[in-house]
Amino acid sequence: MNGRVSISYGGERHSAGLRWTHRAQSDEILLLAPLGQTAARVYRDDENATLDSDGKHYQAGDVETLMQQVLGWHLPLNGLHHWVLGMADPGTPAQIGRDDSGRIAALSQDGWEVRYLRYADTLPARMQLSHEDMQLLLLIDEWEWNPQ
Repeated sequence: MNGRVSISYGGERHSAGLRWTHRAQSDEILLLAPLGQTAARVYRDDENATLDSDGKHYQAGDVETLMQQVLGWHLPLNGLHHWVLGMADPGTPAQIGRDDSGRIAALSQDGWEVRYLRYADTLPARMQLSHEDMQLLLLIDEWEWNPQ
């Protein structure tokens, strides 16, 4: 998926382009500067997580902790790959509110509040995610499907 993310936390606000490649066993996230350069590359698989930014290489056991330590914020990848498809993560309890069309309008799961602000056809195009003092606005511009 390609899009943009705006992050507000601790009185600070940041934004970046976002290119996320999700596979069953791995995730790669490219955070892009305004002119399209890669500002950070985040990668995780079953064994570890790495983050490369400003010529430095970081490693940790999980991607959320690593992003929090290096960037000061994190994307909730464990649930996010379900949420961006307009679904709750079937592995954990969730509270779900639906719109008149039966699509998820809001959900609460794993300490995150997710509001679906706009859909493009059947997939979310604009989402707001909140967790403690952090707010993320995710705008999805393009989907690329590779069912392998």
